[in-house]
Amino acid sequence: MKKRVLVLGCTGSIGSQTLDIARHFPEKFEICGLSCGSNENALKDLCAEFNCQGSLFSKEGISGIEKLIKNTGADIAVNGIAGAAGLEPSVLVLQNKIDLALANKETVVMAWPLVKKIAEDNNARILPVDSEHSAIFNLTQKIGVKNISQIVITASGGPFRNFSRKELENVTVEQALNHPTWNMGPKITIDSASLANKGLEVIEAVRLFDFSPDKVKVVVHPQSLIHSLVRTNDGVLYAQISDPDMRHPIYGALVWPEYEETYLEPFDLADHEMTFFKPRMDDFPLLAIAYECAEKGAEYTVAFNAANEVAVHAFINKKCSFLDIAEVVRLTVNNDWSEIPDTLEKVYSADKKARECASEILKKLIRSKQA
Repeated sequence: MKKRVLVLGCTGSIGSQTLDIARHFPEKFEICGLSCGSNENALKDLCAEFNCQGSLFSKEGISGIEKLIKNTGADIAVNGIAGAAGLEPSVLVLQNKIDLALANKETVVMAWPLVKKIAEDNNARILPVDSEHSAIFNLTQKIGVKNISQIVITASGGPFRNFSRKELENVTVEQALNHPTWNMGPKITIDSASLANKGLEVIEAVRLFDFSPDKVKVVVHPQSLIHSLVRTNDGVLYAQISDPDMRHPIYGALVWPEYEETYLEPFDLADHEMTFFKPRMDDFPLLAIAYECAEKGAEYTVAFNAANEVAVHAFINKKCSFLDIAEVVRLTVNNDWSEIPDTLEKVYSADKKARECASEILKKLIRSKQA
């Protein structure tokens, strides 16, 4: 029996790779619905190809996605929407008792306690699609959380891994978008260059797997072949290894709990070099800030994410420097974010407040440079 798959963010990196899988396995998967942000022509073409319903966010908004979720009869939804905009679709999927293959970090970073309860109340599963969290998920399923003492998340280090602090002052948007190992959307690519992405993944790991921040470590692994590791209580490390191809974790989520043959080339250990380094948190402070926010919890993780989104948007539009991103986030989270956001309304309120705060800080930074 075919699994009915709804793809949210179908023209982005995750969505496109999900559709590639569906094309290779028409006997396994039926694409029953598609949504994207604003690329109307691409959406029309894809809906015609897969003979399914579609929703364009720029025209229909969240109501279009809600209608799509309710009407398509999906068994599983892949959420590849980037940024905070992906939170509400995640909630709607789970409320409709549909399993969620989750690539949207912000769902976990902003509102995990609420999202987790919604999933439990509706008997819906959340399957991580991030390559790192997919690896941890599979390792913990096999080994058992009680047997694990530490999670180790790998980071490519991005294009600026070997840049000095002085060199980081003058990096361009074009340089930041030139990732050495992964092909991703612009926002996550910038986050990878700044290590903000790894900071978000630390927060995710803490929440998804219920580990304290001090039990989640980051190691720089430029080849991006090991996607994460776990250390068992006896001190031994176990790793998940594959080529840096997001179709591996996407396919893994779609066929879970089975491990089924795929069309992707099996990884061959021969002739591959693997190296590992400690992250340079002083030069890439967003990772250290993320750890602080993970420890504090409450609205701090919401503020971290919101401020980073504001600053990255400004950097992509060449309004601020690469190093300004971390400064905007640091100054934003220095405010009081200690209230517990126990409803989605409070999450969105904190997100709005943090964006306004970050925008004001950004304006002051820009003015000070122009003075």
